[in-house]
Amino acid sequence: MAGEVQMTEEKPHMPEELAAKMKKQGYHFVGRHSATKICGYTASSLEKGGGGCYKNRFYGIGSHRCIQATPAIGCNLACTFCWRIIPEEEGFKWNEINAMSRWDDPVRIVDGLVEEHRKIISGYKGKENVDLKRWTEANDPAHVALSLTGEPLFYPKMNELVAEFHRRGISTFLVTNGTMVHALEKLTVLPTQLYVSIQAPNRELYERITRPKTTGAWDNFQKFLDAFAMKATRRVFRLTLIRGENMVDEAGYAALIRKGRPHYVEVKGFVFVGGARREERGLSYGQMPSGDEIKEFAERIARASGYKVVDYHDSSNVVLLAVDEDAEKGRLIKFDK
Repeated sequence: MAGEVQMTEEKPHMPEELAAKMKKQGYHFVGRHSATKICGYTASSLEKGGGGCYKNRFYGIGSHRCIQATPAIGCNLACTFCWRIIPEEEGFKWNEINAMSRWDDPVRIVDGLVEEHRKIISGYKGKENVDLKRWTEANDPAHVALSLTGEPLFYPKMNELVAEFHRRGISTFLVTNGTMVHALEKLTVLPTQLYVSIQAPNRELYERITRPKTTGAWDNFQKFLDAFAMKATRRVFRLTLIRGENMVDEAGYAALIRKGRPHYVEVKGFVFVGGARREERGLSYGQMPSGDEIKEFAERIARASGYKVVDYHDSSNVVLLAVDEDAEKGRLIKFDK
């Protein structure tokens, strides 16, 4: 590809033992602080008759052409439900929040993520049940979900990064934890779809579930929603609900919805996998909500907020709410390629 920046081998800026553990889990590092990992739905959608993810159903994303990635591995929250590695729980004292002294070039990151994505899917070509047409298309990614791990808005060149993806005809979903207020205010090149994770409807639950590593997280979250509401792009709330924890107070969630004014709200059930199974997190298998429970609670949020239930993806156990009829009709995204 013309203009590509040649990649050089550079170790990720983290303890080697932590990097080795993440590699064992399927992470592919790009430069000092970025990574990608194949999503289960990307893999399954490469198969003949394979199904796509909820983003495919709700918004028309081609799951087989999606890169799951992050430009910043570190995070300032330690959410109990997170399936990812939290360094402190693994015995690492790495300061992931303030560890970077030099940030990689956006073009280099995009080149590296595309290259690693192609490496990952290369092994699928020879499998008997793989759809070769889809596999060929997958080598030309059309979408990136900046949601793999960490807090993407730590990366200070997000405007340039989003612009580079868009220049290549790759649509972007940016998922943030809602604490990086100043970074959001500086975001002027907007992603195709901007997400904020909504972990709880009130301060007490928020602090218990997110276990913030910095002070003032809830107050920053409130300020973030004010700034979020002003961003002129498709805006989405993502709720991860845990039975017996944050599956309460629909009026509180409705108040947050009125504050952030998202076009869509995804009401998703917690899954007891990965890091969420650690004993110190205090969660259990029995706290995964059923599909009926998620649907019922989504209806309660819809009634409290004035939003409309418009769809459900069974295998992800997630309900989609839309702010109005225009949002419902216009939810499928048009691609440049």
